[in-house]
Amino acid sequence: MASPGGKGLVACNAAISRCSRAGLHRRALALFTEMRARGLRADEYTLPPILNSAALLRAPPAAALHALLLRAGLASHLHVANALVDAYAKLSRLGAARAVFDEMPRRDVVTWTSLVTGLARAGSHGLAVRAYRDMVAAGVATDEFAVAAVLSSCAGSTALELGRSVHAAAVRSGHEPFLSVGNSLVSMYAKTGSLRDARTVFDAMRSRCAITWTALIVGYAQNGRGRESLAVYADMARSGCRPDYVTFVGLLFACSHAGLLDAGRAHFQSMQSEHGISPGPDHYACMVDLLGRAGRLGEAVDLLDRSPAAELDATVWKALLATCRTHRNAALAERAAGMVWRLDPTDAVPYVMLSNLYSRARRWGDVARVRALMRSRGISKEPGCSWVVVAGVTHVFHAGDRDHQRAAEIYRKAEEMAARIRARGHVPDTEWALQDEAPEGREMGLAHHGERLAVAFGLLAVPAAAPIRVYKNLRVCGDCHAAIKMVAEVYGREIILRDSNCFHHMKDGSCSCGDYW
Repeated sequence: MASPGGKGLVACNAAISRCSRAGLHRRALALFTEMRARGLRADEYTLPPILNSAALLRAPPAAALHALLLRAGLASHLHVANALVDAYAKLSRLGAARAVFDEMPRRDVVTWTSLVTGLARAGSHGLAVRAYRDMVAAGVATDEFAVAAVLSSCAGSTALELGRSVHAAAVRSGHEPFLSVGNSLVSMYAKTGSLRDARTVFDAMRSRCAITWTALIVGYAQNGRGRESLAVYADMARSGCRPDYVTFVGLLFACSHAGLLDAGRAHFQSMQSEHGISPGPDHYACMVDLLGRAGRLGEAVDLLDRSPAAELDATVWKALLATCRTHRNAALAERAAGMVWRLDPTDAVPYVMLSNLYSRARRWGDVARVRALMRSRGISKEPGCSWVVVAGVTHVFHAGDRDHQRAAEIYRKAEEMAARIRARGHVPDTEWALQDEAPEGREMGLAHHGERLAVAFGLLAVPAAAPIRVYKNLRVCGDCHAAIKMVAEVYGREIILRDSNCFHHMKDGSCSCGDYW
């Protein structure tokens, strides 16, 4: 684009705005610099596109532009302040975004939407939900961007019931037909384990894009319905919609968790040969998991040895480490852990996985060595916790937790659960108990894992006709998976457990993962 040369401020503003809208952000900043060098002062029309371009390029610092607009006396203009909130939010400087927001004497839907979307994008889902509620309480009519953002945060914070209420409000306000809202609804329902609702929204959508199809593919995969993921992908191909990077992550995840080795290999090859998509760390991690689950550790290692080193991040090596733990291959696990430490020395996962592997092998000396190494390096493990939402209130449980106000009832119910499933043949798998103690203590420790306490509370507090939805921040242990599956059968309940890896829909003695997670 030609320089505005001798043209005035209006022409400069128009050129900058066109560049910013067209994604030519460096050119927009260059025009801004040239404009200032010519002695032209920025006005309220100059700064919004410049703030947007600066935020997307992460240069110059938004704080410098903030200081400039303050000196120029432009902060009082609503659309300038809105652009500043949006810029700080895009830079994940949420405190600065909130400070500007709080100082604004007047706000409109753009102001609120910038804050909500920024918080959601940064993963501050609780704050995004709170901002959305404040927006509604302030009487501001939401737009499709705010609705899509808060639905994303409902998914991220497992707030299914709030997501349903946002969906209902979107229908009333006429926002449901927007593609971004439909995509967010499909994703929200899938990520909260409500696949029937996800499919209903998907089927009702007037138009779809790769994001829509991928949301459903990933949703089926994470909920243990890998074959249906592949069927949706086949429909996507027939529709003429081209898959993207994330689509293949979902497909490979589906193949891995459904044990579809040949299909996984075929999709991994086709993403490069047919679609020109180079595999990234997420794809390699899925392939390692797929091969490892099939007992093909050697093939998994060969794949990594033949792959570009730049594409093998810590996620890939942690996938290999998890596979080594399953197959109790300590030597290969130590190699994988070493690679994770090289790439991310602060990651606690390799320490925990190695400790678990050694613990299951009764190698208590090695367990002590790994834990001592963690302490010496100042590494702390993320504490495991599980939670249940009842009547809008979140109840959190840790292993051996007795802080809940109904702790006595919960523990009685947990003991009852243990007795009833033991009578049906459940034998605790104490290899999942990590404490170096007597067998009785190890069994007790398993019975009081956070997810078991959450299920016990669910049996007490969730109406009999409703599923018990339990969420866990780490992967569920093998013994808890077997026990909770049997609890669902014995009590005639549906229990939906979402761990850090996938959903487990347990009913009538079976699990959607097919015991293959």
